[in-house]
Amino acid sequence: MVALVPARGGSKRIPRKNVKPFRGVPLLTRVVGTLVESGIFDRVVVSTDDDEIASIAEAAGADVPFRRPAELSDDHTGTRPVIQHAIRELTAAGQAVDELCVVYPAAVFVSGDDLAAGRERLRSSGAQFVMSAASYAAPVQRALAVGEDGWMHMLWPEFALTRSQDLVEAYHDAGQFYWGTVDAWLSGPSVLAARTVPHVLPHWRVQDIDTPEDWERAELIHRLAESED
Repeated sequence: MVALVPARGGSKRIPRKNVKPFRGVPLLTRVVGTLVESGIFDRVVVSTDDDEIASIAEAAGADVPFRRPAELSDDHTGTRPVIQHAIRELTAAGQAVDELCVVYPAAVFVSGDDLAAGRERLRSSGAQFVMSAASYAAPVQRALAVGEDGWMHMLWPEFALTRSQDLVEAYHDAGQFYWGTVDAWLSGPSVLAARTVPHVLPHWRVQDIDTPEDWERAELIHRLAESED
């Protein structure tokens, strides 16, 4: 069983994000450490185009058996081609892969328990994918937008008088991990169009790290969570 961490070197909004110290430890090191210590995976593989990222990944216990080509390392490349490239590289090298878990380097709140639960959900549900998800804190049916006239208006005014408890709960991608069968990764539809089931996370453990403000917030939450343990 393989965990794959896509970690390119060219992040723009937070330069060198994947190797930047998060509470004193490179961001990538924290995630690789969680994957290795979970005991779930036969192998933790990092897909990267960057020598520094490769060295940090290996020092943390991951394998970097290939380099990601330049055409899969720019700002416009989606994750799916990167995953497919990694599966083909591993297969060509003799690595048997039937289930693959993709975990992003910024998933500093992911836990071994969540990963194990996601794997079991994949096996028991007949799904193609299991993704981490979280519910929206407020009903999305009451979302507001600002029109060209500058005034606020409801996106779905038909729900203006509907009680919150009568609205369907909505979820968003938590961006932490995605379990999938190899067949689904190679030839299935996208995660959001496939037979996908959620592993729901609590709100406080869901935080994108795309901007400096995100980074500061994530470090604060991480510090508080650690102090509670």
